[in-house]
Amino acid sequence: MPGLRALIRPKFVKVRAKEAFCELDMQPFSCILKTMSDVFAALADETRRALLDRLFVRNGQNLTDLHSGMTMSRQAVAKHLHILETANLVSVHRQGREKLHYLNPVPLGDIVHRWIGKFEDARIEALSDFKQQVEDASRSSTHSKREEKRRASQ
Repeated sequence: MPGLRALIRPKFVKVRAKEAFCELDMQPFSCILKTMSDVFAALADETRRALLDRLFVRNGQNLTDLHSGMTMSRQAVAKHLHILETANLVSVHRQGREKLHYLNPVPLGDIVHRWIGKFEDARIEALSDFKQQVEDASRSSTHSKREEKRRASQ
């Protein structure tokens, strides 16, 4: 049986390979929501969204390529890229002396499934219910017309 210390010591779970460990506080999705708030914070800045757009158009760019055409210093672009990397929106691969930046769409997909998907599900369900009501009304009106014709012919 484990000692008392092992029972009170908080457990840790690895969230991302490069990130520190996230403490489990027995709340469902707490570690996931922490990373989602990192993603939302990273997406809040217009410059970082522009960098993501540039990576979407052409993936695998180095800092010099990403800095060209920007109105800020190279240092500022590097800081924005670091924030995107911390939020796991950009992955970095070294190729010799170059650091190539690649767009990671997984956190964006998680946001879509977690936050946007539930609204789409409700809308699709409402449309399905409406379709069912229209079909039921159509069946009942067809059935009542048949009844009227049958009564009229008698």
